[in-house]
Amino acid sequence: MRQLRCAATVLAVAIGLVAAQPAAGQVTVMTQNLYIGFDIEQYAVDLTAEPFNVAALTTAAYEQVLSTDFASRAAAFARQVEATQPAIVGLQEVALYRSDPFDGFGAPHATTVEIDFLELTLDALADRGLHYAAVATVENADAEFPRITGYDELNNPLVEDIRLTDRDAILVRTDLPPGGFAAWNPQAANFANAASLLGVDLPRGWVSVDVQAGPLAFRVVSTHLDNDPSLQLAQAGELLGPGSPSDTDLPVVLIGDFNSRADGTGTATYAELLASGFADAWTMTHGDEAGYTWGHDAGLLNTESTFTERIDLVLLGGTLQATFAEIVGEELADRTPSGLWLSDHAGVVATIVPEPGSLTLAAVGAGVFWLRRRQTRLADSGMGWTRRTK
Repeated sequence: MRQLRCAATVLAVAIGLVAAQPAAGQVTVMTQNLYIGFDIEQYAVDLTAEPFNVAALTTAAYEQVLSTDFASRAAAFARQVEATQPAIVGLQEVALYRSDPFDGFGAPHATTVEIDFLELTLDALADRGLHYAAVATVENADAEFPRITGYDELNNPLVEDIRLTDRDAILVRTDLPPGGFAAWNPQAANFANAASLLGVDLPRGWVSVDVQAGPLAFRVVSTHLDNDPSLQLAQAGELLGPGSPSDTDLPVVLIGDFNSRADGTGTATYAELLASGFADAWTMTHGDEAGYTWGHDAGLLNTESTFTERIDLVLLGGTLQATFAEIVGEELADRTPSGLWLSDHAGVVATIVPEPGSLTLAAVGAGVFWLRRRQTRLADSGMGWTRRTK
């Protein structure tokens, strides 16, 4: 499976081979906001102030989508997945852009696919020999506005509709032994509490799947909450209580972009989730380390990390414990060849067990994580070992 170019990597590769298959009774999960490619908050502010300038504003926004080049960012994300080997991945802002000739304002109807983040992500994973499938998806905000594509000989603008459909998704590894790992019961829904922009509803939602890994069974719920404090808290309430995705006999792993600062300086949502019985995998394994996960420039070309908030979380309910957690995609070496960060968010990876892990297990997990990331980077640079596919 692997061919050595340097004898010094023998031990690292041996550990990596063991880590590729999860040990019985533990599962690694990951959450990553993929970033739709432009600053949607600023776009909403500008559009509210200048609704008659919609075509120019939409044109500028979509030009930024193109410049932030999701295909290359998907490849950068796939490198992180290869390095960490999560069995379950929760994704937010899994955008789908579609176009059609402009025919007036109305309900979204464009059908010509321009950029499909989910398809590009799965292709990038497959290109690295990784086996994942989308087992649960939910369509959230779905909006369509005109953009200018050029001008005719009389300098009249040529206009088309560009449609953005925001989605959340859960990916699951499909190459694990069926006797040791299974995922079933996918569910998805939108929140009843939703924002709107110029009369267009902008719902958000959640996706979930039940997981069995040896003796360990739990439900993963992945979500992306609103920025508005009152809406956000109301949406968090929809994740809890009777009839919610957390209403199960299984322990619950709640992952995603919560838009609530874990240091307590932002909205009340983070504290509310902890008060409801969830524990934070990051603080469980890192104490009061900052662990920032959000804050890159909208164009993703800042030359140093500008993260200032920890809003991407892995929260554990019931008897679950984390033996290891790490922030991924936050280093300069994680960028694309053109210098783009893979997202304006970092990802979070955590290893979950049913009982508290020993210090030895946590230390080994950290060592394996570092070695796998190092091996992936060496392979990408043409150094160290390389992977051969069957």
